[in-house]
Amino acid sequence: MPSELDLPINPSAYEWSGRFMRFLRRVLKVNIRLHHDEGQIDSGDIFVFNHFARFETFIPQYLFWEHSGAYCRSIADRGLFARRDRFSQYLQAVGAVPNDHPHLLTFLAAEVLRGRKIIVFPEGGMVKDRQVVDVDGEYSIYSRTAQERRKQHSGAAVIAMALEVFKKAVVLAAERDDRARLDSWCSLLGAESHDSLLAKARRPTRIVPANITFHPMRVQANALQRGVELFNRGISPRMREELLIEGNILLRDTDMDIRLGDPLRATSFWTQREHRMVAERAARLGMLEDAFTAHGDRADRRMHANATRLQPEKLRDAYMHEMYQLLTVNLGHLAALLVYRHLDGGETSVPELAFHRTLYLAIKYLQREDGVHLHRSLRNPDRYAGLPDGACVTLQEFMATADRLGLIRREDGNYRFLPKLRQDHHFDEVRLENPIEVSANEVAPIRAARDCVDRAMRDAAALSAPDLAGLLFDDERRSHDWDRNSFSKPRHAAINALQTHREDAAPFLHHADAPRRMGVLLVHGFLASPAEVREFGRHLAQHGFVNMGVRLKGHGTSPWDLNERTRHEWIASVRRGYELLAPLVDEVCVVGFSTGGLLGLELASTLPARLAGVAAISAPVRFRNRNMAFVPLVHGTNKLANMVGRKGVVTFRPNASEHPHINYVHLPIRALYELGRLVDQVRRRLALVQCPALILQGDRDPVVDPLSAMLLFRDLGTGDKRVRMLPSARHGILYENVGGTWTETLAFLQHCEARPAMPEVPDGISAMPVEAVA
Repeated sequence: MPSELDLPINPSAYEWSGRFMRFLRRVLKVNIRLHHDEGQIDSGDIFVFNHFARFETFIPQYLFWEHSGAYCRSIADRGLFARRDRFSQYLQAVGAVPNDHPHLLTFLAAEVLRGRKIIVFPEGGMVKDRQVVDVDGEYSIYSRTAQERRKQHSGAAVIAMALEVFKKAVVLAAERDDRARLDSWCSLLGAESHDSLLAKARRPTRIVPANITFHPMRVQANALQRGVELFNRGISPRMREELLIEGNILLRDTDMDIRLGDPLRATSFWTQREHRMVAERAARLGMLEDAFTAHGDRADRRMHANATRLQPEKLRDAYMHEMYQLLTVNLGHLAALLVYRHLDGGETSVPELAFHRTLYLAIKYLQREDGVHLHRSLRNPDRYAGLPDGACVTLQEFMATADRLGLIRREDGNYRFLPKLRQDHHFDEVRLENPIEVSANEVAPIRAARDCVDRAMRDAAALSAPDLAGLLFDDERRSHDWDRNSFSKPRHAAINALQTHREDAAPFLHHADAPRRMGVLLVHGFLASPAEVREFGRHLAQHGFVNMGVRLKGHGTSPWDLNERTRHEWIASVRRGYELLAPLVDEVCVVGFSTGGLLGLELASTLPARLAGVAAISAPVRFRNRNMAFVPLVHGTNKLANMVGRKGVVTFRPNASEHPHINYVHLPIRALYELGRLVDQVRRRLALVQCPALILQGDRDPVVDPLSAMLLFRDLGTGDKRVRMLPSARHGILYENVGGTWTETLAFLQHCEARPAMPEVPDGISAMPVEAVA
């Protein structure tokens, strides 16, 4: 049995590699994400990975060592060791074993017993075309050496099964108190005692399937490729292709998702008869290598064939299936699959809108499927925002690449699929010439993805505007969940722990039993969430108004989230809410509180065709707190501090909210700055507002200077406008329904729906004359 001293691992090499990899992760553009929720690194023995890029063969070892301190063995091409240079010495130091090692399988099995992790790439080489399923639906890959398709390697399965035979032998020797055999095995494996060896023997051998997925895949020239060509103009086309692909992965923003699956036990694939045969073989086993080779008479060799190579293909097929099912499915996969589904149906072109809607519908279907691992481009609605109308940045990049490579052309509102999509390309050219085919091949093993695309193709033509609105509303709720989770990390904990908002902050959509023709878009205020307008929304639904409470970006999650948002994102939130609600009703009226009122006016200034009116309640132009004047200065100081690598002077300041159960109790200085910029922007656009408008304001508002109401009223361009001053010393007059706020707003909505003259001012409510504006 070969000793680990034959190929010693150098812990210093791992420590150096760790420092180097941490440096690379800071300077390179590849975003490495390791997904392992069930302790697979600690419990697994043999890890099997797919293979697409050369540099990825070094990544798992580093991540495993970083996670648990475990050292790994991997198999490397023998040619890398032939020169005996520093690189080959480094490979050996971090655990690589040449693939021509005379006792390769036995050595790796022994290393498992010594506590090492084994990294295996059973495809045996880079699968550049990602075609892992043949025409018969069986797993196979193209072999460059044989120049034909073959099954993936079963070495990992053979090692695992041989280990189980040897472990059974250890258990039997312990039961028979065969100390001589146990002493021999302990010596060779470095076990401290019989008990230690027995504990390892009783631990089942586990194979962990794993998948590495890159997104997006780019084919543009890059600095790495140009640099190598500059110093070596004679590089082969194969090397040039690999430098181009891997250079783009490393030097441009690329996600590298490494996903570990559930461990598989070798013994799970044995029948009871096979278990008995293993026990018979184990009772006669001398050394670990005997689990791999047959000795003795013909009957013994037959028993070996049946007992130690017990259907390794079954185990191999199982972990290969799981490995491919661990693919992290992204938008590019679905788009590629959709393209080839159209081609398979004999279509050479498709209307752009139909393609966009079908792709969007496929995403929504796939989100409901269990067991499919979705990339962030499919889980975070911000990443595919605008897709139904073709405004999705990710899809635009996909189509731009397709156009540049001569695969798809845009013509007269259609996508035309060019003949190159059907052409065969050399193994070393396919990634450069047709990355769409590569993506379609990669996702082909995922049946749910295929089924969802097929279902979307059948259903897209019948997708109604209300149906689409329902899907978009689902995106709004998913977006809230995504943002909340994104800003719930340990680095956010200190501020998050101080927050007191507990009400449901998700956007809502209230339907009415007898819906009127006009719907209402409700927009909450600064630091709050849809919870602020939810009760008023229920009141409106009782009066027949379908209504939606939109969530402004950065709200209802964490102050850290708000700290990263801009006024443009708040404006976009309101625009999405309007576009979502509009198909459900004939007209829309916007009712916004505080900052939500400003945003409603901003929307009205863009003159949406179906906007019936806008109500701005306690909308700020001037603030009671004179310190607002210093916000730009503090914000500028924070930006300067961040630019020189120091923490901002003041990131958050406490906020004494009237309603701490729905508001943040810390507000970001940056968000205050954005609020000030929003005020300036809206004031410049007020003259563009042409729909009916209502301005409501508490006359003793402690937050907003009541003069704000008249400044807004004066500059509104519409002739159908009314300002109301309500007797209140509270800011949150809509949430608390102070001074008849709900009654006044409901009357305005009825006015917008029927366009009558506005009702007279009720008792106790005064209107400030325009002349009062200073």
